[in-house]
Amino acid sequence: MPMTKTLLTRRALVAAAASLAGAAFAQANSPAALAQALAGTPATRLPPVSGKRQVIIDTDPGQDDAIALLMAMAATDRLDIKALTVSVGNLPLAVTEKNARIVRDWANRPEIPVYAGYPRPLVREPIFADDVHGKTGMEGPALHEPRGPLMPTHAVQYLVETLRAAAPRSITLVGLGPLTNFAAALNSAPDIKPAIAEIVVMDGSWGVGGNITPAATFNVYADPEAASIVFRSGVPVTAMSHDAARRVLLTPERIVPFRAMGNNAGKVVADIFDSMVAYGVRRRGVAAGPIYDPCVIAYLLAPELFKGAKVSVDVETKGEFTTGATVVDFRGYNRRAPNALWISEADTEGFYALLRAQIARLP
Repeated sequence: MPMTKTLLTRRALVAAAASLAGAAFAQANSPAALAQALAGTPATRLPPVSGKRQVIIDTDPGQDDAIALLMAMAATDRLDIKALTVSVGNLPLAVTEKNARIVRDWANRPEIPVYAGYPRPLVREPIFADDVHGKTGMEGPALHEPRGPLMPTHAVQYLVETLRAAAPRSITLVGLGPLTNFAAALNSAPDIKPAIAEIVVMDGSWGVGGNITPAATFNVYADPEAASIVFRSGVPVTAMSHDAARRVLLTPERIVPFRAMGNNAGKVVADIFDSMVAYGVRRRGVAAGPIYDPCVIAYLLAPELFKGAKVSVDVETKGEFTTGATVVDFRGYNRRAPNALWISEADTEGFYALLRAQIARLP
């Protein structure tokens, strides 16, 4: 009898969902409305924000990480960067932590501390993207030995201690790489959650496929268990998806204004962009390519440049072909409460105008 009751309940739920979907479809009066009725939760324009955020940025530089960090460090009126925490990701930790300190030098922000975190994913062997970013991780500009030191404290210890001492919902965590450090901190100290206002990540795709496998994007695939922990943490998550970031297409014409700025940061960005376009030619035969991590900083500064929807997002950790895939439930199939703001659309021209304005503020 209990089994029959459960079966009937499930059938009733499915029938109700189908009825609602059918009603929405029947009432739609245009091709666009019909398409949206089938697609589910619509993406809407995000509202602008004001004020200044306290942020901790976790990163694995990486060419696009470097540009994102420059963009963030320029926004002294909008972002109070408490620290950079560095993870393994695009390159080994010894490279990524060094690169983070180099970018800090380019921005002339020596007061921002840099903490190294995990040298490997939570349970898997590390993978790297040196075929994309070069052996240095920041192919393009000339690199120097970092002028400032690495902090002696482990990044996860720093995260836990800082968040425990912070006011409720006062610090935004920004993840530009694999989420190993954030996941480890959440696992080891769940009591830090109330201090986190939001976790903003460059993670996942739904409509455009992956960039490391057909199903997965690099940051999630590099440590899917960590990404799963973050999305299931109960903390508000905003995911800048590849669906949005791949709209922000880099072309040779968009590089010209950065090289013309006359400051070192503009030249650095132009040199990195040149290398990225050259990779696009080698990889895809097209002098163009997507920009990922800077979109996360653009969201922090000008969310009105993006559209998104609050939906349920989960991460596949066991699939034979789909490990690291982000499963985005726009139609309520899994009947879970939304756990993420999924950003799926971007204003390309607005993004580049914002990026130019920020880079022009740097030395």
